[in-house]
Amino acid sequence: MNSDVVIIGAGPAGIFTAIEMLRRGSGKKILIVEKGQALESRTCPKSRAGRCLSCRPYCHITTGFSGAGAFSDGKLSLSSEVGGDLPSLIGDELAQETINYTDGIYLEFGADTHIEGLGQSEEVKEIRKRAIQAGLKLVDCPIRHLGTEKARGIYLAIEKHLLNSGVEMLFGHECTDLLLKDGRCLGVRLSSGNNSFEILSDKTVVATGRRGADWFERLCQEHGIAHQPGTVDIGVRVEVRNEVMERINEVLYESKLIGYPKPFKNKVRTFCQNPGGFVSQENYDNDLAVVNGHSYKDHKSGNTNIAVLCSHNFSEPFNQPIAYAQKIGELTNMLGAGHILVQRFGDILDGKRTWQKELAQSNVRPTLPDAVAGDITAAMPYRSMINIINFIQAVDHVVPGFASTETLLYSPELKFYSNRVKMDSSFNTNIHGLHCLGDSSGWTRGLMMSSAMGVLLGRALA
Repeated sequence: MNSDVVIIGAGPAGIFTAIEMLRRGSGKKILIVEKGQALESRTCPKSRAGRCLSCRPYCHITTGFSGAGAFSDGKLSLSSEVGGDLPSLIGDELAQETINYTDGIYLEFGADTHIEGLGQSEEVKEIRKRAIQAGLKLVDCPIRHLGTEKARGIYLAIEKHLLNSGVEMLFGHECTDLLLKDGRCLGVRLSSGNNSFEILSDKTVVATGRRGADWFERLCQEHGIAHQPGTVDIGVRVEVRNEVMERINEVLYESKLIGYPKPFKNKVRTFCQNPGGFVSQENYDNDLAVVNGHSYKDHKSGNTNIAVLCSHNFSEPFNQPIAYAQKIGELTNMLGAGHILVQRFGDILDGKRTWQKELAQSNVRPTLPDAVAGDITAAMPYRSMINIINFIQAVDHVVPGFASTETLLYSPELKFYSNRVKMDSSFNTNIHGLHCLGDSSGWTRGLMMSSAMGVLLGRALA
């Protein structure tokens, strides 16, 4: 089987590459290869079983058409200041123009027309003032919230559009290697069950998302794909009562706060805020359980959850940031007997573990029922933990009650990004015919920026 363009990964970056090629009238044969299943076949059994069943051979929440986007809270960040470092590669103006264009495509497929975080400028000014006083930066970012249940319908409409337009999709197929010869990518090697075969292509696009970061890092090392050590985010998922976050939720919906707390001054930021949301678990191929969060449009809890992430950038000779974060996650999973750990913030400050009985007596009841009460500090690196503690206390000046005794911290919250692939502004790598997109390229973080990156490559390939 041959194809003009082979796209590895059916996440937002890959599918928006195909969408834009079609919109530009490209007659090229497009093949999307996805390890998981079509969206209509993706189901998580946790809703029935009440606990994570560690599905094999992959987690349906993170793998399949539209990637983790189908089961995420579906927030589209509409500012070029949010979502990674792509603007530094292509320029701020083009990045913002492409975000606006991509947002229009989401609207065509049924996204909510309402945008969170607009208006109420006086309230935003007051929040920014408190942030500045606390040594934090507030990033204004309008949000289009798809909602966990609504995002699935939007991506299902996109899947049907691509299929009806002649885009071929191979589900349940894993890319095991790239076919390289004399500095040129000639295609890919795929496997499905016991079958293995090759597909030749003029252009190969790797868009495997965060889930494929470890896999693609190995390929970069094996094939000499130019890259440099990237950032890895290590943190926690914080959960508080809605009453604590009420004003922030109403005015901003998502408060994007950034700080560089002493003594280490690593970048620490909030990410993925879910008003009335639910803490969730995701599983990776190596049995690693990590925490995440989502929120529905209609179904709400009494809590708000948000990630607090500490960024780590490594220099020579160390070049394994993903493996470093995985080890931290594995140690945390070990302490929780394979489950997510949860601890009250006050217990961390008191130097003690949290007990299940204490959680049952607290105002903040966990929305992840199978999380295990324990001591996350026994696995979290000292540098990361101190940064997170000091940042949470700074946020408390902006959102009083955020650093209360009963605030819950879940661990591990890890964001894997591939070592950053060296590319030009047209996303060409040092291997002719090979392009990299989205979070697996190390340049983006999140749905919108990954989608926008796919749009730009789609134009170039068309």
